[in-house]
Amino acid sequence: MKFLSDLFPILLFFGAYHLYDIYVATAVAVAAAVVQVGYHWLRHRQVPKMQWVTLGLLVVFGGLTLALRDPVFIKWKPTVVNWLFGAAFLLAPLVTSRTLIERLMSHAVTLPDLVWRRLNVAWAVFFLALGALNLFVAFSFEETVWVNFKLFGLMGLTLLFALAQGFYLVRHMPAESARED
Repeated sequence: MKFLSDLFPILLFFGAYHLYDIYVATAVAVAAAVVQVGYHWLRHRQVPKMQWVTLGLLVVFGGLTLALRDPVFIKWKPTVVNWLFGAAFLLAPLVTSRTLIERLMSHAVTLPDLVWRRLNVAWAVFFLALGALNLFVAFSFEETVWVNFKLFGLMGLTLLFALAQGFYLVRHMPAESARED
Protein backbone atom coordinates (compact mmCIF):
# COMPACT_ATOMS: atom_id res chain seq x y z
CA MET A 1 0.00 0.00 0.00
CA LYS A 2 2.84 2.41 0.85
CA PHE A 3 4.36 1.71 -2.56
CA LEU A 4 1.13 2.85 -4.26
CA SER A 5 0.82 5.93 -2.09
CA ASP A 6 4.42 6.87 -2.94
CA LEU A 7 3.47 6.65 -6.62
CA PHE A 8 0.44 8.93 -6.18
CA PRO A 9 2.12 12.25 -7.21
CA ILE A 10 4.04 10.55 -10.05
CA LEU A 11 0.91 8.93 -11.49
CA LEU A 12 -1.00 12.21 -11.30
CA PHE A 13 1.96 14.03 -12.90
CA PHE A 14 1.96 11.46 -15.72
CA GLY A 15 -1.78 11.72 -16.30
CA ALA A 16 -1.88 15.51 -16.15
CA TYR A 17 1.07 15.75 -18.55
CA HIS A 18 -0.66 13.59 -21.15
CA LEU A 19 -3.92 15.52 -20.74
CA TYR A 20 -2.42 19.02 -20.56
CA ASP A 21 1.26 19.98 -20.40
CA ILE A 22 4.36 19.97 -18.21
CA TYR A 23 3.23 23.00 -16.22
CA VAL A 24 -0.18 21.62 -15.27
CA ALA A 25 1.48 18.28 -14.51
CA THR A 26 4.01 19.99 -12.25
CA ALA A 27 1.32 21.90 -10.36
CA VAL A 28 -0.70 18.70 -9.96
CA ALA A 29 2.33 16.80 -8.66
CA VAL A 30 3.15 19.51 -6.12
CA ALA A 31 -0.46 19.63 -4.92
CA ALA A 32 -0.66 15.83 -4.74
CA ALA A 33 2.55 15.63 -2.72
CA VAL A 34 1.29 18.27 -0.28
CA VAL A 35 -1.98 16.34 0.11
CA GLN A 36 -0.05 13.09 0.54
CA VAL A 37 2.18 14.48 3.28
CA GLY A 38 -0.82 16.15 4.96
CA TYR A 39 -2.78 12.91 4.93
CA HIS A 40 0.20 10.99 6.31
CA TRP A 41 0.57 13.57 9.08
CA LEU A 42 -3.12 13.45 10.00
CA ARG A 43 -3.13 9.66 10.03
CA HIS A 44 0.18 8.96 11.80
CA ARG A 45 1.10 12.29 13.44
CA GLN A 46 4.53 12.00 11.84
CA VAL A 47 6.06 12.05 8.37
CA PRO A 48 9.29 10.23 7.46
CA LYS A 49 12.25 12.55 6.89
CA MET A 50 12.75 11.38 3.32
CA GLN A 51 9.14 12.22 2.49
CA TRP A 52 9.72 15.75 3.81
CA VAL A 53 12.90 16.04 1.73
CA THR A 54 11.12 14.79 -1.39
CA LEU A 55 8.24 17.21 -0.82
CA GLY A 56 10.65 20.08 -0.26
CA LEU A 57 12.54 19.32 -3.45
CA LEU A 58 9.30 18.99 -5.41
CA VAL A 59 8.04 22.32 -4.08
CA VAL A 60 11.36 24.05 -4.88
CA PHE A 61 11.96 22.51 -8.31
CA GLY A 62 8.28 22.50 -9.22
CA GLY A 63 7.94 26.08 -8.02
CA LEU A 64 10.90 27.17 -10.12
CA THR A 65 9.46 25.35 -13.13
CA LEU A 66 6.13 27.14 -12.71
CA ALA A 67 7.50 30.57 -11.78
CA LEU A 68 10.09 30.67 -14.57
CA ARG A 69 8.03 28.63 -17.07
CA ASP A 70 11.06 26.40 -17.62
CA PRO A 71 10.73 22.59 -17.34
CA VAL A 72 14.46 22.13 -16.81
CA PHE A 73 13.95 22.41 -13.04
CA ILE A 74 11.36 19.64 -12.74
CA LYS A 75 13.57 17.43 -14.92
CA TRP A 76 16.40 17.83 -12.39
CA LYS A 77 14.24 16.86 -9.40
CA PRO A 78 14.44 13.02 -9.82
CA THR A 79 18.20 13.29 -10.24
CA VAL A 80 18.62 15.33 -7.06
CA VAL A 81 16.40 12.91 -5.11
CA ASN A 82 18.32 9.87 -6.39
CA TRP A 83 21.68 11.50 -5.72
CA LEU A 84 20.55 12.34 -2.18
CA PHE A 85 19.57 8.69 -1.70
CA GLY A 86 22.96 7.61 -3.07
CA ALA A 87 24.77 10.02 -0.77
CA ALA A 88 22.73 8.82 2.22
CA PHE A 89 23.74 5.23 1.51
CA LEU A 90 27.40 6.22 1.16
CA LEU A 91 27.53 8.49 4.21
CA ALA A 92 25.43 6.50 6.69
CA PRO A 93 28.25 4.09 7.63
CA LEU A 94 30.48 7.07 8.42
CA VAL A 95 27.90 8.49 10.83
CA THR A 96 26.59 5.29 12.42
CA SER A 97 28.07 1.87 13.01
CA ARG A 98 25.69 0.24 10.51
CA THR A 99 25.00 0.70 6.82
CA LEU A 100 21.75 2.29 5.75
CA ILE A 101 20.56 -0.87 4.00
CA GLU A 102 21.20 -2.83 7.20
CA ARG A 103 19.19 -0.30 9.20
CA LEU A 104 16.35 -0.63 6.70
CA MET A 105 16.35 -4.42 6.35
CA SER A 106 17.96 -6.02 9.42
CA HIS A 107 14.56 -6.59 11.02
CA ALA A 108 13.74 -8.99 8.18
CA VAL A 109 17.05 -10.71 7.43
CA THR A 110 20.36 -11.52 9.08
CA LEU A 111 23.48 -11.14 6.94
CA PRO A 112 27.23 -10.93 7.48
CA ASP A 113 28.70 -7.42 7.70
CA LEU A 114 30.51 -7.81 4.37
CA VAL A 115 27.24 -8.57 2.59
CA TRP A 116 25.55 -5.54 4.21
CA ARG A 117 28.44 -3.34 3.03
CA ARG A 118 28.27 -4.72 -0.52
CA LEU A 119 24.51 -4.21 -0.68
CA ASN A 120 24.86 -0.69 0.67
CA VAL A 121 27.46 0.23 -1.96
CA ALA A 122 25.35 -1.39 -4.67
CA TRP A 123 22.33 0.73 -3.69
CA ALA A 124 24.46 3.87 -3.51
CA VAL A 125 25.91 3.27 -6.98
CA PHE A 126 22.46 2.37 -8.31
CA PHE A 127 20.92 5.64 -7.09
CA LEU A 128 23.84 7.71 -8.38
CA ALA A 129 23.61 6.00 -11.79
CA LEU A 130 19.82 6.41 -11.86
CA GLY A 131 20.23 10.14 -11.28
CA ALA A 132 22.71 10.38 -14.13
CA LEU A 133 20.47 8.32 -16.40
CA ASN A 134 17.56 10.65 -15.65
CA LEU A 135 19.65 13.62 -16.81
CA PHE A 136 20.69 11.77 -19.95
CA VAL A 137 17.08 10.98 -20.89
CA ALA A 138 15.79 14.42 -19.84
CA PHE A 139 18.27 16.31 -21.99
CA SER A 140 18.82 13.89 -24.88
CA PHE A 141 15.23 13.09 -25.79
CA GLU A 142 11.93 14.86 -26.22
CA GLU A 143 9.98 15.84 -23.14
CA THR A 144 7.34 13.12 -23.66
CA VAL A 145 10.05 10.45 -23.66
CA TRP A 146 11.38 11.80 -20.37
CA VAL A 147 7.91 11.87 -18.77
CA ASN A 148 7.34 8.24 -19.79
CA PHE A 149 10.84 7.32 -18.57
CA LYS A 150 10.18 9.07 -15.25
CA LEU A 151 7.27 6.72 -14.53
CA PHE A 152 8.13 3.50 -16.34
CA GLY A 153 11.91 3.65 -16.70
CA LEU A 154 12.92 4.83 -13.24
CA MET A 155 10.32 2.64 -11.54
CA GLY A 156 11.06 -0.37 -13.73
CA LEU A 157 14.81 -0.13 -13.15
CA THR A 158 14.25 0.19 -9.41
CA LEU A 159 12.03 -2.90 -9.36
CA LEU A 160 14.55 -4.88 -11.42
CA PHE A 161 17.36 -3.82 -9.12
CA ALA A 162 15.34 -4.81 -6.04
CA LEU A 163 14.60 -8.19 -7.64
CA ALA A 164 18.30 -8.71 -8.40
CA GLN A 165 19.03 -7.80 -4.78
CA GLY A 166 16.59 -10.51 -3.70
CA PHE A 167 18.54 -13.13 -5.66
CA TYR A 168 21.78 -11.86 -4.15
CA LEU A 169 20.31 -11.96 -0.63
CA VAL A 170 19.10 -15.55 -0.97
CA ARG A 171 22.63 -16.66 -1.87
CA HIS A 172 24.08 -15.05 1.26
CA MET A 173 21.46 -15.73 3.91
CA PRO A 174 22.48 -18.08 6.70
CA ALA A 175 20.83 -21.50 6.44
CA GLU A 176 18.59 -21.03 9.52
CA SER A 177 17.25 -17.68 8.19
CA ALA A 178 16.45 -19.24 4.83
CA ARG A 179 14.53 -22.11 6.50
CA GLU A 180 12.43 -19.82 8.71
CA ASP A 181 10.82 -18.18 5.66
